[in-house]
Amino acid sequence: MKDSKVSFFILNFLLLFFISGCNSSGSLSSKDNKEKQKEVCPKCNMELPSSNIYTAKLQSQNKSYGFDDIGCLVLWSQEKNISMYKAEVFTNDTQKYIDASKAYFSFNEKTPMSYGFGAYEIEKENTVKIDEVKLRILRGEHMGNPKIRKQILGY
Repeated sequence: MKDSKVSFFILNFLLLFFISGCNSSGSLSSKDNKEKQKEVCPKCNMELPSSNIYTAKLQSQNKSYGFDDIGCLVLWSQEKNISMYKAEVFTNDTQKYIDASKAYFSFNEKTPMSYGFGAYEIEKENTVKIDEVKLRILRGEHMGNPKIRKQILGY
């Protein structure tokens, strides 16, 4: 009788051990899934590209937002009435994030949301500054507009 109580105790202990082991394994996989989740643009809900090309970031109220295209950043900040004071853009030439106010923007590139503005750290011919980019996007004067695209590309 004593052996059956000991066996019962050991069996319950082993069962409890395996059950708790399964639970910890499940929490590891959910942690891995959270790490694998990609950041999405708050404006268009597209995943941000892993290369960062054409992406932009905005710091507001101690929170960082990532955008797949400078056009999304401009429109989203306008909708939310948030200043673009702490905006950064990923540059095509130096491949790093810089202050958007220091960047030069070309306006005829193929970008994720077709706005067409590509950021550069070093000034090149036919580029504009962020104030002009913002104005053009808000007016609809970007590559996503078929009339403007035809005018810029000449076809």
